[in-house]
Amino acid sequence: MKDKPFFAVIYMFVVTAFFSAVLIGFARLTRDKVEANRQIAFEKAVLEVFPDIEARTNAQIHQIFTEQFEQVVDSYVYHKDGQVVGHAVPVEGQGYWAPIKGIVGIAADKQTITGIAFYEQSETPGLGARIVEPDFRDSFIGKQLADGDRPLGIRPAGSTLKNSEIHSITGATQTCVRLEKLINDGLVKWRQANQEGTQQ
Repeated sequence: MKDKPFFAVIYMFVVTAFFSAVLIGFARLTRDKVEANRQIAFEKAVLEVFPDIEARTNAQIHQIFTEQFEQVVDSYVYHKDGQVVGHAVPVEGQGYWAPIKGIVGIAADKQTITGIAFYEQSETPGLGARIVEPDFRDSFIGKQLADGDRPLGIRPAGSTLKNSEIHSITGATQTCVRLEKLINDGLVKWRQANQEGTQQ
Protein backbone atom coordinates (compact mmCIF):
# COMPACT_ATOMS: atom_id res chain seq x y z
CA MET A 1 0.00 0.00 0.00
CA LYS A 2 2.80 2.45 0.97
CA ASP A 3 4.55 1.77 -2.34
CA LYS A 4 1.54 2.95 -4.31
CA PRO A 5 1.98 6.43 -5.81
CA PHE A 6 -1.37 7.69 -4.50
CA PHE A 7 -0.52 6.76 -0.88
CA ALA A 8 1.55 9.90 -0.29
CA VAL A 9 -1.23 12.09 -1.70
CA ILE A 10 -3.89 10.46 0.48
CA TYR A 11 -1.61 10.58 3.54
CA MET A 12 -0.87 14.30 3.10
CA PHE A 13 -4.55 15.02 2.52
CA VAL A 14 -5.56 13.25 5.76
CA VAL A 15 -2.81 14.91 7.81
CA THR A 16 -3.63 18.36 6.39
CA ALA A 17 -7.35 17.89 7.00
CA PHE A 18 -6.72 16.75 10.58
CA PHE A 19 -4.52 19.69 11.57
CA SER A 20 -6.78 22.15 9.73
CA ALA A 21 -9.73 20.87 11.74
CA VAL A 22 -7.72 21.24 14.98
CA LEU A 23 -6.77 24.84 14.13
CA ILE A 24 -10.31 25.78 13.13
CA GLY A 25 -11.70 24.26 16.31
CA PHE A 26 -9.12 26.09 18.44
CA ALA A 27 -9.89 29.39 16.72
CA ARG A 28 -13.60 28.96 17.37
CA LEU A 29 -13.00 28.11 21.02
CA THR A 30 -10.82 31.18 21.60
CA ARG A 31 -12.73 33.66 19.41
CA ASP A 32 -14.87 35.02 22.25
CA LYS A 33 -11.83 35.40 24.53
CA VAL A 34 -9.85 37.20 21.83
CA GLU A 35 -12.74 39.58 21.17
CA ALA A 36 -13.15 40.25 24.91
CA ASN A 37 -9.44 41.07 25.19
CA ARG A 38 -9.69 43.46 22.23
CA GLN A 39 -12.66 45.21 23.79
CA ILE A 40 -10.98 45.65 27.18
CA ALA A 41 -7.82 46.98 25.47
CA PHE A 42 -10.01 49.54 23.68
CA GLU A 43 -11.84 50.52 26.88
CA LYS A 44 -8.54 50.84 28.76
CA ALA A 45 -7.20 53.19 26.06
CA VAL A 46 -10.35 55.33 26.32
CA LEU A 47 -9.89 55.71 30.07
CA GLU A 48 -6.14 56.37 29.80
CA VAL A 49 -6.64 59.62 27.88
CA PHE A 50 -8.34 61.20 30.90
CA PRO A 51 -5.81 61.62 33.76
CA ASP A 52 -8.51 61.92 36.42
CA ILE A 53 -9.71 58.35 35.90
CA GLU A 54 -8.17 55.62 38.05
CA ALA A 55 -8.98 52.03 37.21
CA ARG A 56 -6.73 49.10 38.02
CA THR A 57 -8.64 45.94 37.15
CA ASN A 58 -10.44 44.94 33.97
CA ALA A 59 -13.70 44.88 35.91
CA GLN A 60 -13.17 48.48 37.07
CA ILE A 61 -12.24 49.58 33.55
CA HIS A 62 -15.36 48.02 32.08
CA GLN A 63 -17.62 49.43 34.79
CA ILE A 64 -16.35 53.00 34.37
CA PHE A 65 -16.51 52.75 30.58
CA THR A 66 -20.10 51.52 30.55
CA GLU A 67 -21.30 53.94 33.25
CA GLN A 68 -19.53 57.16 32.27
CA PHE A 69 -19.05 56.98 28.51
CA GLU A 70 -21.75 57.37 25.90
CA GLN A 71 -21.15 56.57 22.25
CA VAL A 72 -22.11 59.45 19.97
CA VAL A 73 -21.63 58.67 16.27
CA ASP A 74 -17.98 57.49 16.11
CA SER A 75 -16.73 58.97 19.38
CA TYR A 76 -17.44 58.66 23.10
CA VAL A 77 -18.61 61.43 25.42
CA TYR A 78 -17.23 61.28 28.96
CA HIS A 79 -19.81 62.23 31.62
CA LYS A 80 -19.07 62.84 35.28
CA ASP A 81 -21.54 64.10 37.88
CA GLY A 82 -24.01 64.91 35.11
CA GLN A 83 -21.54 67.09 33.22
CA VAL A 84 -19.66 66.52 29.97
CA VAL A 85 -16.00 66.23 30.95
CA GLY A 86 -14.50 65.31 27.61
CA HIS A 87 -14.57 63.39 24.35
CA ALA A 88 -12.71 60.22 23.43
CA VAL A 89 -12.01 60.21 19.70
CA PRO A 90 -10.91 56.93 18.07
CA VAL A 91 -8.20 57.33 15.44
CA GLU A 92 -6.80 54.63 13.19
CA GLY A 93 -4.91 54.18 9.97
CA GLN A 94 -1.88 52.61 8.37
CA GLY A 95 1.38 52.91 10.27
CA TYR A 96 4.78 52.19 8.77
CA TRP A 97 4.37 48.41 9.11
CA ALA A 98 0.79 47.76 10.18
CA PRO A 99 -2.37 49.54 11.31
CA ILE A 100 -2.18 51.83 14.32
CA LYS A 101 -5.29 52.28 16.46
CA GLY A 102 -5.61 54.74 19.29
CA ILE A 103 -7.73 57.22 21.21
CA VAL A 104 -7.30 61.00 21.49
CA GLY A 105 -8.83 62.59 24.57
CA ILE A 106 -10.33 66.06 24.11
CA ALA A 107 -11.53 68.27 26.96
CA ALA A 108 -15.10 69.58 27.17
CA ASP A 109 -13.98 72.73 25.33
CA LYS A 110 -13.43 70.53 22.24
CA GLN A 111 -10.02 72.15 21.78
CA THR A 112 -7.61 70.91 24.45
CA ILE A 113 -5.99 67.49 24.23
CA THR A 114 -6.14 65.61 27.54
CA GLY A 115 -4.12 62.60 26.41
CA ILE A 116 -3.50 59.96 23.78
CA ALA A 117 -3.31 56.16 24.04
CA PHE A 118 -2.73 53.33 21.59
CA TYR A 119 -4.30 49.89 21.81
CA GLU A 120 -2.93 48.38 18.59
CA GLN A 121 0.40 48.96 16.86
CA SER A 122 3.23 46.89 15.37
CA GLU A 123 5.87 49.51 14.70
CA THR A 124 9.62 48.88 14.98
CA PRO A 125 10.70 48.26 18.61
CA GLY A 126 12.92 51.07 19.86
CA LEU A 127 11.87 53.37 17.02
CA GLY A 128 8.26 53.71 15.84
CA ALA A 129 6.97 51.59 18.71
CA ARG A 130 8.07 54.40 21.06
CA ILE A 131 4.73 56.07 20.31
CA VAL A 132 3.35 54.11 23.27
CA GLU A 133 5.98 55.44 25.69
CA PRO A 134 4.89 58.02 28.30
CA ASP A 135 7.40 60.69 27.19
CA PHE A 136 5.92 60.82 23.69
CA ARG A 137 2.31 60.46 24.77
CA ASP A 138 2.66 63.14 27.45
CA SER A 139 3.80 65.66 24.83
CA PHE A 140 0.22 65.74 23.49
CA ILE A 141 -1.32 66.82 26.82
CA GLY A 142 -2.49 70.42 26.85
CA LYS A 143 -2.01 70.99 23.12
CA GLN A 144 -4.69 73.09 21.43
CA LEU A 145 -6.25 71.84 18.21
CA ALA A 146 -5.70 74.13 15.23
CA ASP A 147 -8.39 75.02 12.73
CA GLY A 148 -8.57 73.43 9.30
CA ASP A 149 -7.67 69.95 8.11
CA ARG A 150 -4.50 69.72 10.23
CA PRO A 151 -5.57 70.12 13.85
CA LEU A 152 -2.32 68.62 15.15
CA GLY A 153 1.21 68.79 13.76
CA ILE A 154 4.15 66.45 14.41
CA ARG A 155 7.36 68.34 13.66
CA PRO A 156 11.00 67.19 13.54
CA ALA A 157 12.89 67.16 16.82
CA GLY A 158 14.41 70.55 17.59
CA SER A 159 11.78 72.49 15.63
CA THR A 160 10.09 75.52 17.13
CA LEU A 161 6.59 74.40 18.01
CA LYS A 162 3.21 76.04 17.81
CA ASN A 163 0.65 75.26 20.50
CA SER A 164 -0.90 72.67 18.18
CA GLU A 165 2.37 70.81 17.49
CA ILE A 166 4.61 68.22 19.12
CA HIS A 167 8.07 66.86 18.32
CA SER A 168 8.44 63.63 16.38
CA ILE A 169 10.44 60.62 17.56
CA THR A 170 14.03 60.68 16.33
CA GLY A 171 14.62 57.81 13.91
CA ALA A 172 10.90 57.13 13.44
CA THR A 173 10.08 59.68 10.76
CA GLN A 174 7.85 57.43 8.67
CA THR A 175 5.83 56.26 11.66
CA CYS A 176 5.33 59.88 12.76
CA VAL A 177 4.28 61.01 9.27
CA ARG A 178 1.63 58.30 9.16
CA LEU A 179 0.63 58.93 12.77
CA GLU A 180 0.06 62.61 12.08
CA LYS A 181 -2.16 61.75 9.12
CA LEU A 182 -4.31 59.20 10.92
CA ILE A 183 -4.74 61.44 13.97
CA ASN A 184 -5.77 64.40 11.84
CA ASP A 185 -8.11 62.28 9.70
CA GLY A 186 -9.85 61.10 12.89
CA LEU A 187 -10.05 64.57 14.43
CA VAL A 188 -11.39 66.20 11.26
CA LYS A 189 -14.03 63.46 10.95
CA TRP A 190 -15.00 64.00 14.61
CA ARG A 191 -15.29 67.76 14.14
CA GLN A 192 -17.49 67.35 11.09
CA ALA A 193 -19.77 64.93 12.95
CA ASN A 194 -20.02 67.41 15.85
CA GLN A 195 -20.91 70.29 13.52
CA GLU A 196 -23.59 68.22 11.81
CA GLY A 197 -25.02 67.20 15.17
CA THR A 198 -25.12 70.82 16.33
CA GLN A 199 -26.95 71.93 13.19
CA GLN A 200 -29.65 69.28 13.53
